[in-house]
Order: sequence, then structure tokens, then C-alpha cells
Amino acid sequence: MTAPFARPLLNPRLLPAAVLLGLLALPAAGGGDQGGPDPQGLALEEALARAFEQNRDIQKALEFRNYVQGRYVEERGAALPQLTLQGSGLRQHDESTKALFAGLYPDEQDVLSGQIGLSQALFTWGQVSSAIRAARHGRAVAEDQLRFYRQGVSRDVSAAFHDVLLAKELASLAEVNLELKLRHAEEARRKNEAGTATDYDVLAAEVSAENARPELIRARNFVRLARDHLGFLLAVKEAPVDALGSLGCEIAPYPEYREALDRARQHRPELAEIEHRGKIAAELVRIANAGDKPRLDFQGAYGWKQIRLEDLNSDGQAWQAGLFVTFPVFDGLRSRGRVAQARSDFTTLRIEEARLLDAISLEVHKAVDAVREAGEIVGAISGTVGQAERLLFMAEKGYELGVKTHLDVEDAQFNLIQARGSLARARRDYLVSGVNLEWVQGTLAEAPPGGP
Repeated sequence: MTAPFARPLLNPRLLPAAVLLGLLALPAAGGGDQGGPDPQGLALEEALARAFEQNRDIQKALEFRNYVQGRYVEERGAALPQLTLQGSGLRQHDESTKALFAGLYPDEQDVLSGQIGLSQALFTWGQVSSAIRAARHGRAVAEDQLRFYRQGVSRDVSAAFHDVLLAKELASLAEVNLELKLRHAEEARRKNEAGTATDYDVLAAEVSAENARPELIRARNFVRLARDHLGFLLAVKEAPVDALGSLGCEIAPYPEYREALDRARQHRPELAEIEHRGKIAAELVRIANAGDKPRLDFQGAYGWKQIRLEDLNSDGQAWQAGLFVTFPVFDGLRSRGRVAQARSDFTTLRIEEARLLDAISLEVHKAVDAVREAGEIVGAISGTVGQAERLLFMAEKGYELGVKTHLDVEDAQFNLIQARGSLARARRDYLVSGVNLEWVQGTLAEAPPGGP
């Protein structure tokens, strides 16, 4: 037997609001994929590891490093001895001396020879040593560029990963919003049939539900686009990828501009690269300056030679050795022009370095401000979400007691969904701004997680 004043624990009229609180507590939906292979879920560490292995920019930087290594080997070879093997067989016919020597010398002769030759640069006025040092600095430039691309890929993949999480969360909220509006429309139709709601109320609820559908379509498309962008950065073709995780974060102490700037000046790969490029330019100045200076080389050869003159035959060892001095006394001022060009390149690099330092200072300032701004927004909106939840609770109770209208409950539900969406965006911005700050400082990961 039921007590006279007993009532259900959950008022059927309040079902949409109660469902909302339950749905918002669930993990973000997958974005409503329509057909096709299931996305491959990846954690952030797995996505970074795959990017370091497969990203096209990193692969290109690795090949550039291989190219520069080959260039270094080539330049170093100029300082090492050069050995050559040479063999020849010659038949010579010459009748021009017949009248002079009355046939004492035959008209034809065969010459066979084979030898090994050696050449060694002894003194080049610093050209060879400067070229070797320039090539060594070139290897450092290649390493700096590889660091730059790895850090850039790490930043882009992290941002794309959090974009996927945000897109999934917004799609989940859009689905909840549409479901609630459909429930409201159905409830309005039931009340209209019972005579407690007008045709206007039914039409307004149906229009509101239909207006929620485009938002859901856009949200699901945003999920697909975000996954495609992440897959592009990971160079994945076989199946779409998905981000596993959440946008939950804790606000860390805000960074100081001066400390961040000092770290950027120490660790940014662009600064290291331009420093090594400056050293290359300095070596090129020395090489150009030695263009009109003397150089000394050693050349020698040892071998065997045979000469055949009709019935005569003679062979034996043959060798030669000598020192050779080359001095371009006047080259039409070409060397002077090369020196001027090399010095101009060196000065241009110094200007570029100063400009880069100014740009990095501005980037650090923006990155530090972005982290602080995003963190403060997260803190502010977190309180707003709590207020929106309390407002929804009060609207439910008021509607249950008859002092609030259905429109009040619907407005409270909408405000809570909007607050949750704004909080998700703010958390994404905070996480991405932190990654960007690490990139600006040059301290972002340059190797796969857990790797060397």
C-alpha cells in the first residue's frame, strides 16, 4: 500500500535534466563516425613515438644530415693522400723522321706502361683545413635542423592530439544537447495532447530541436577533421587515428618571462644553427682569402715501362717525384671579389642572429602570457561550471515545487552545456599553450618517449 503523500523518487517531468547530469559525467563520445574502419586509439606518448619515426619532415631532416655527412667526408678527403693506378698501351707510327735518319729508326713503336701515382697537398694557405672545419660545422647545422624539426613535430602533434580530444568533447555535448531538445519536444507534444501546453510551445520546442542538429553535424565533422590532421602529422594511411585521454589538467605555477627567455637563448636550435652557420661563413672567408696565395703539392709515381722497336725490346722500372709550387700572381681580382662576398655573408648572418634574438624574445613573451591567460580562464570557468550545476539543481527543485517554468529548466541546462564546452576549450588552450612554451624555450622532447 502506498502512502497518500508518497511520490516517485524521480519526477518524470524532470527526466531531461537528470539525464543531462548523467550524460555529462560520461567520457567524451567518439564523434559519431559513419562507417569505415574503426579509428586506432593512441595515447599522446604513442602518437609522439610514431611521429618521430614516420613524420615526413623528420625523415627529410635525417636525409639532410646524411648528405652533410657525405659532404664532410668529401672535404676531408682533400687533406689525405690521393693514390691512382694507371696503365696504358700505345702503338705509334711516325714517318716524319725517315728522311732525317735514313731509316735508322723504325717507323713504329709499342709502349706499354703501368704505374701508381701519389699526390699530397703540403701547404694550401689554410684552404684545406678551413674546408674541413666548415664541413664539420655543417654537420652541426644538420643536427640543429633535425632538433628543430623534431621539436616542431612534437609541438604540432601535441596540439593536434588535444584538438581531437576537444572535438570529441564538443561532439558529446552537442549530442546531449540534441537529445535533451528532442525530449523537450516530445514532452511538449504530450502536454499539448493533455491540454496543458499550446501549439506555440510545441512548435518552439520542435524548432529548437531542429536548430541543434547542424551544431551536432559540425561537431562530428570537426572530429573527423581533427583525426585526419593528426593522422597526416603521423603519416598514417592504413586507418584513421584517435586520441585517447582527457583534457583534465592542473594549473601549475606560472612561468617567469626572464627565466623562460634565458632557457630559450640556451636551448633554441635556431640560435645554435645560426651560430654554426656563422662559423661556416668565417671559414669561407679564409678560403676565399687564400685564393691568390701560393700552395705547395707533392707528386710522385712509380711503375714499369716497356718499349718495342721492331726487333728491339726494352723494359724496366720508372719513377718520378717532385714538389710543385703554384702561385696565382694575378687572377683578375676574382679572389678579392670572393672575399668581399664571403665577408658580406658573414655580416648578414650576424644581422640575422640579432633579428632572431629579438623575435625569440617576443615569442617567449607571448607564450608566457598565453599560459597565464589560459590558466586564469580555466580557473574562472571551472567556477562557472560549478555555478551552472547549482543553477540547474535549483531550477529542477523550483520546477518540482511549481515556482519555476520548464523554460527556466531548459535555460539552466543550456547554460551548463555552454559552460562545459567553454571549460573544455579553455583546458585545451592551457595544455597547448604549455606545449608551445616548451617549444619556444627549445626544451620540447626531441626523441620518442622512453627512447635515447
